[in-house]
Parts: sequence; structure tokens; C-alpha cells
Amino acid sequence: MIKFSKHSGIYTLEAKQELNISLNLAWDYFSSPNNLANITPPKMGFDITSKVDRKVYQGQIITYKVSPVPFVKTNWVTEITAVKEHEFFIDEQRFGPYSMWHHEHFFEALPNGNTLMSDKISYKIPFGFLGSIAQTLFVKKQLKEIFSYRKQVLDSIFK
Repeated sequence: MIKFSKHSGIYTLEAKQELNISLNLAWDYFSSPNNLANITPPKMGFDITSKVDRKVYQGQIITYKVSPVPFVKTNWVTEITAVKEHEFFIDEQRFGPYSMWHHEHFFEALPNGNTLMSDKISYKIPFGFLGSIAQTLFVKKQLKEIFSYRKQVLDSIFK
């Protein structure tokens, strides 16, 4: 499930996916920044440029190169601003393509032994009216594609 909404000039994407693994295994996988490239479409040219040799922790800075449009690479810097082990972590853009990016990752053990992973991304696009047009024509579609790709990859990994 992927859902978009808009409030006060900020867009929100909400996505949920049931993973066929335990909460402990889900946490181990998603709290390792190195796994992010595995679940990002190759056409995004996603590459972590900082050293990430630990699981997510509050204050962690992670730098990336990403290609949001063909032939254009940009730097993206995020900070892990909150972590509650086996429950959630939050990353926020410090520098990158958005005016604002706040990504909440939640994990919940389900009675059947699986894990419900929920994402909530609040973001603002620069350039005012032109940014609104970009959201309608490009950004929303691209984010849907990223999360659809992620779902497909995770369903394949965690059969």
C-alpha cells in the first residue's frame, strides 16, 4: 500500500509492507545502511559515499550520490535523528534535492510471526509552483516506483 497526501505545502507518502521474517531479522536488515542500495532501483545510481560500519544510531550522518533524473548526479546527506531498537528509526535530509525530507521507519511484530514495516515520509519540494508541477508530473511517480521496486525486492529476498 502506497498513499500520498498534502498538507500545508508538505507532501506525505505512507507505505506499508508485510515481511515474511521476524521482527529481529527485519531490524537487523533495515538498521544496516549498507542494505539500502539493495532495495533502491539501479537507475537511481544510488551509492553510499560515507563509511557506514555500524547499525543506525542517533546522530549518524550518511552521505550518498543519487541520480534522481538521468545523467544528473547529486549529493544527499541524511542524519539519523532518532532510534528505538526494534521499533523505529528516523532519517532527515541535511543536504539534498528536497527542501525538507523526514523519513520515519516503523517495525511491528505480527501475531503470525511476520513483521509489518511502515514508512512515513514528509517532504517538501523546492521551487514553489514549479515544485508542485514537478510533484504531479515526476516526483510522485518516481517515489511510487521506488517503493514498488523495494516491495518486489523484499518479497523476493524474504520468501
